[in-house]
Amino acid sequence: MSVLVAAHAVRKSFGRTEALRGATMSVDDGEVVAVTGRSGSGKSTLLMCLAGVLRPDAGRIEYSGGRLDELSERDRTRLRRREFGVVLQFGQLVPELTAVQNVALPLLFERHERAAAMRSAMSWLDRLGAGDVAGARPGELSGGEAQRVAIARALVTGPRAIFADEPTGALDTVSGDQVLTALLTAARSSYATVVLVTHDNRVAAHADREIVLRDGAVEPAAVAR
Repeated sequence: MSVLVAAHAVRKSFGRTEALRGATMSVDDGEVVAVTGRSGSGKSTLLMCLAGVLRPDAGRIEYSGGRLDELSERDRTRLRRREFGVVLQFGQLVPELTAVQNVALPLLFERHERAAAMRSAMSWLDRLGAGDVAGARPGELSGGEAQRVAIARALVTGPRAIFADEPTGALDTVSGDQVLTALLTAARSSYATVVLVTHDNRVAAHADREIVLRDGAVEPAAVAR
């Protein structure tokens, strides 16, 4: 199995706060990896560097054998639209759009024909058990429904890698379990790689492997599943 995404000695600071201090890790193609650690350990910062949202101050980020951190902002944005899916804790849906319009948005950005984009979006909502809220706007959705919509949006382009930052963190246990199952089932059926940030051991237990961050660096021994 080949490495799809990796961080090598990555450092990232925000002002005087050093969030990452030489973090090194890799994720194989098709693997589901949970990144865990205490609050402030650098989990979300590492995820955003791996997804090309943030550029590291030092070190390098590799994706599919190339240097992701050396790409321009425009090229990283294009890559995220075409090959990455990103799921955040609070969904970050566009409030003015319906659920199905939110899901279709990445396809429309890539200039897919509108009717085809809406059909694909509806198909993913149905697949994730959210077809009945397709016409609702984000303010009308429950937390679990909104996260299902956000997951559908992340998957609609057929991404090779999915980066999820505490996707169940704002949900109750039952809703969180349902959303996590929906995400991982859909990702695995699509042979997508998943990097999942979580503070919840129950969520991490669903991964193939766990990587633990402490004070901005990866602990030497990853936990195999």
